[in-house]
Amino acid sequence: MQTTLGQTNPVAILFFFFFIAITLGITYWAARRTRTTEQFYAAGRSISGFQNGLALAGDYMSAASFLGIAGLVALSGFDGLIYSIGFLVGWPVVMFLIAEPLRNLGKYTFADVVAYRLRQVPVRSAAAVSTLAVVALYLIAQMVGAGNLIKLMFGLSYEVAVVIVGAVMLAYVLFGGMVATTWVQIVKAVLLLSGAFLLALLVLFHYGLNPLALFQDAAAKQGDKVLAPGGLVANPIDTLSLGLALMLGTAGLPHILMRFYTVPDAKAARTSVTWATLFIGFFYLVTFVLGFGAMTLVGPDAIRAIDKGGNMAAPLLAEALGGTPFLGFIAAVAFATILAVVAGLTLSGAAALSHDIWVNVVRQGHVSEGEQLRVARSATLVLGIVAILLGIAFKGQNVAFTVGLAFAIAASGNLPALVYSIFWRGFTTAGAVAAILVGTLSAVLLIYLSPTVQVDILKHAAPIFPLKNPGIISIPLGFLAGWLVSVLSREREAEERFLEVERRVHLGAGD
Repeated sequence: MQTTLGQTNPVAILFFFFFIAITLGITYWAARRTRTTEQFYAAGRSISGFQNGLALAGDYMSAASFLGIAGLVALSGFDGLIYSIGFLVGWPVVMFLIAEPLRNLGKYTFADVVAYRLRQVPVRSAAAVSTLAVVALYLIAQMVGAGNLIKLMFGLSYEVAVVIVGAVMLAYVLFGGMVATTWVQIVKAVLLLSGAFLLALLVLFHYGLNPLALFQDAAAKQGDKVLAPGGLVANPIDTLSLGLALMLGTAGLPHILMRFYTVPDAKAARTSVTWATLFIGFFYLVTFVLGFGAMTLVGPDAIRAIDKGGNMAAPLLAEALGGTPFLGFIAAVAFATILAVVAGLTLSGAAALSHDIWVNVVRQGHVSEGEQLRVARSATLVLGIVAILLGIAFKGQNVAFTVGLAFAIAASGNLPALVYSIFWRGFTTAGAVAAILVGTLSAVLLIYLSPTVQVDILKHAAPIFPLKNPGIISIPLGFLAGWLVSVLSREREAEERFLEVERRVHLGAGD
């Protein structure tokens, strides 16, 4: 098919500026309400369960979800569903294990929970390492996606596009903090759910509102193999490893966990997970229709001609069904998606640097409200600049694997420390540091030794580690390290304070 993708699109530019104008208006309003550290990091704990559910969905439905999964399904068929299901089934883990204890025990970061009854300095230092590793990997994927998208829509150079994204995101976070970030995510979630639903409806109208006709057409054009597993991940152990990382990683993502501090109590935290699961489940059902729609109505060859990774499948489908104006709208929605996620990531990284490292490690908790806020904004500025530099450094790289790696690190390092600190009396400071660092570093090392880096990027003949995702090895390693080191290093004070942890987990306490 002929496409205008790659040419300047006036409709896309109009929608871009419309979205930016709305969100900068939100930021101006939010800036007037952001005077304290609690307002900067946790929106004054004033967000309702429904609002936080939408914001959680907005934070979670990243470019990897919208552009990436639609592309994977369009190119690989059924196996693209692994990512959809993997991203979705992590939410029951969050609901039943993490959401309420996190809200009752913590203040701004997940390290607050892990360090609650342990020694602050070593635990917060290790937690900051894993948080920044997850944030950096996630940021790379978002910034590269944003740069490519704006380059295609505006006709700007890639580097200028990345700088624009970084500058707008910094305006949100620096001035509006969590209040602005939350409302930007809510606006983006509504836009994304509406845009994706409308596009899926157009696909289904093309097939007389009969999904079976869509799948039959896909099988007729691309062969029955697209409706069966094995197109993307042929090795069952690799499939299990990827599924484990996606399912358990959600409960360890710092920017997702941080959202539970924005609600007033544990009940609202639980309600927000329920709403988020509904919105996200609906969205992933829709992306499956978009993927098969792009496969049949655009074609894998036309998708690969624009982008080898298939990331432009949804915009190309929008153009095929609604012409250039609809392409402009969907591209603007994708841009809004990236911008909101980057804002949430930057805020969680800034919290690790300022709240965990500066306030609790460097200053030992003796710091004024004004100093906390200044350091928080300085950390945000540093991370924003780092995000722009990472986006430029990874220009032209296929970085889809970095999101899967971010999930693997979160599941391997952050989750064991969180689960043990909430539910196990015998967990110690040394055990927490071991769980976080062993899980994080083993995931990073194994992904470096995997086919994704060794073969696809470094062009070596064979990988050192055979699996594409390290989850099946690194997640048990994180849990094992936390258990073994805790057993070998009993900590009486931590055991005695466990009763306090149990009481707060179930009953809550003041902030």
